[in-house]
Order: sequence, then structure tokens, then C-alpha cells
Amino acid sequence: MPTSRRRFLQQTGISAAAAHFAMNLPSLAWGAESTNRQRLVFVFSPNGVIPDHFWPTVDKKENEGELEFKRILKPLEPFRDQTVTMHGLCNQIQGDGDGHMRGIGCLLTGVELFPGDIQGGSDTPAGWSQGISIDQFLKNQLQADAKTRTRFGSLEFGVMVPDRADTWTRMSYSGPNQPVAPIDDPYKMFDKLYGQAKNRELLASVLDDLTDDFRTLEKMVSVEDRQLLQQHQALVRKVEKDLQVELAAKSDAIGHAVPELPPNVEDQNDNMPQITRMQIELLVNSFAADFARIATFQITNSVGSAKMRWLDIDEGHHALSHEPDSNEDSYEKLIKINTWYCEQVAHLAKRLQETPEPGGEGSMLDHTTIVWTNELGKGNSHTRNNIPFVLVGGGLGIRGNRAIDFKKTSHNRFLMTLAERMGFPQPSFGNPDFCGDGVLTGV
Repeated sequence: MPTSRRRFLQQTGISAAAAHFAMNLPSLAWGAESTNRQRLVFVFSPNGVIPDHFWPTVDKKENEGELEFKRILKPLEPFRDQTVTMHGLCNQIQGDGDGHMRGIGCLLTGVELFPGDIQGGSDTPAGWSQGISIDQFLKNQLQADAKTRTRFGSLEFGVMVPDRADTWTRMSYSGPNQPVAPIDDPYKMFDKLYGQAKNRELLASVLDDLTDDFRTLEKMVSVEDRQLLQQHQALVRKVEKDLQVELAAKSDAIGHAVPELPPNVEDQNDNMPQITRMQIELLVNSFAADFARIATFQITNSVGSAKMRWLDIDEGHHALSHEPDSNEDSYEKLIKINTWYCEQVAHLAKRLQETPEPGGEGSMLDHTTIVWTNELGKGNSHTRNNIPFVLVGGGLGIRGNRAIDFKKTSHNRFLMTLAERMGFPQPSFGNPDFCGDGVLTGV
């Protein structure tokens, strides 16, 4: 018979107060007894890709083949056995909004945007999405079961996402008209994840100082007051002792040491590489701690205009993405930009791969699937056909080293497939008009 968390903590000799605290630590709370964890993280990069240097060649008869890592996808080659490219998935949602707005706003929701007053190009103005996104749907399902419930359920990371709230800047929705803002400041994300732990460390330090103060006061007060002071001192010693036990157990209970962030990294364009790596570290640590099993990682936004000067590119990404393919200079720069995004996905995969699965077998990558995607298939045409979907990792149990062509299939069916693979099959997801053939076959 498995030992309960509470009995295990009692057997370690931890005090009742410390045990009560430890029971609320993410890796000892709620769903921690479930060793078969599935995790899913959606990584977004904007403005389409360069298809000829992105998509592997696929046998037209078989609609499938082994992976061919062209220039943009080359950084993922070390993860060949756990990587799948999914060509031919199309965001077929119509209605209000421009291509970029429907690209990101319907990407994870699979449903139309509400009418609104956000003007995009020459297209009809639009508002927020009319439905929940797949990440938040899965979060709700996991949180509804004590065996899979975690502290946060889901975490929404961002990098250089503009402060403004509009359809171009939001990919995650908790429901109709309910966009979820990503946290693009690593320091704010750190406070969200670890603020309470840091507060306890500060309290322990204050109690140390208070004990010294009591010793000083004892020499200055009457016998009666000294007795009262000693009673308070005994209470403080007990709290301090419990805190020391808690803090000593914290790293083991969480499954990792609280990460250290470099100080004073400003949220500005040229710091984008460093901010991205900081957020990746926090994401990996949050998964290791079982703070959440669902995450989104939004690097900039739809119409993202980062200037990647660290690649010797001074033009904004969005402006470059509108250049014709005949502009060889812009074409080459876009390949470099997309390769850089792929490098970030590969770094996330590497960090997950080199982190042992807490309480389980293999690495965290074996239990996590990264879904790298985009709001457009190609920037200068604004097409939402052949939306990039690249899967890395073993969390969904999908066999790797495959390039699959789904031949202009609605991406709603992919969203349904994600739900099914996570254990929550649905008759449709988003607009049911695009779900009639059910989950993807051959996956």
C-alpha cells in the first residue's frame, strides 16, 4: 500500500508545522502522487516561415517520410527521434479581423473572433476570440482532478510582448472574450513562482535578528517582564526552528534549487536573447517543481517587429517578412531569424532533456511535448495554410523522426488530437464545422 504524503513527512521527523507547509509545496501537494505526468508547452514565433528552408520533403504517395532538417530546422536535429513536423494543417477560420489577427487569435481557439473595433490593415475590424484556447481547456481538465492538479495549472510566458492589449498580442484565452496576458518580465514571473519562498527566507533572517534583540532586552527589564520576554523568545525559537526545517526541505521537496536570475536585465529589444533564456530557465524549473503542466511561451507577438541586431539584422522582422522572395537579402535575413527562433526551441528541448524526470523515469523531455507554431504559414502572402506545427518531445506519445503532410486539413482537428492525447477526447474543438472528420489519423 503506497505511503501517504502526510505519513511520509511524519516519518522523516519533520515538525507538524513544517509538514503542514511541505504539504502545500507543489511537488508534495495535490497531484504529486501521480508519477505519469504529461506536459505540454506551446511556443509561438511570428510572421510565418520560409517554406523552402523549413519543411522537409515528403513522399507524395505516402504523405509521410523521415525527417530532413533543412536550414531553419537544423538546430532540432539532435532531437530527431522525438521530433515531428506537421505540414498541411490550415487555420481555416474566417470572419472579422486581418490575417495576423485571425492567425494568432484563432490559432489555439479554433473559432472566430468577435466583431470589434480593432482595425487591422484594410480588413474588417475585430475583437477577441469567441472561445477558450486549447491550453486553457487542458488546464481546466487537469485542475478538475486532484491527481493532476498543480499549483498554477498553467503558466503563460512571454518575451518582448507589447504592453498594449489587443488581438495581435494574445494567443491564450480562458473563455470567450477572455484573453490571458503572458508575463514577459522574468522578474515578475520569478515573483509569481517563488515569491512566497523568498518571503520565508526573509522571515527566517528577521527572526535571527529578533533573537539577538531579546537577549539585549533581557538585561534591561524587570523580572516579571523578563519572564514574559522569555515566553515570546521560546515562541520565536520554535517558529525559527520550524522555518529552518522547512527551508532545508524546500529544495528537495520542490525538486530543484530556486533559480538565480541575472540582475537588472532591462525589457528592451537588444536583451531579447537573454530574456528568452531567462524565461526558458524559469519554465523548465516550474515544470520540475510541478507548478504547472501546461504552458505557453509567446516570443513577441503577431506582427512582431523585433530588430535582431545580434544577428547583424537592423530591420524589423515584420517589415522583412513582407518583402518578396526575389529580394535575396531579405530572404536570407528571414532564414536567419527563423533559425534563431528554432534555436530557442532547441534550447528549451535541451534543458528539458538534461533534466531528470522528478520521481519518474527518463528526462523531462520524455514526458513533455513542445508545440512550436506561428500565426502564418508565410509572411509575405499572409497565408494561414500550412501553419507551422513542429512537435518535440515524448509527452503525447507521438512517434518521432517523421515528416507528415496532412494535405490542407483544418487545424481544429489537430487541437482535438492534442485534447485526446492528453486524455480528454472531445467531439469538436472551436468551430465544429471544421471538426467533422475527427482527430488526425496516422499520428
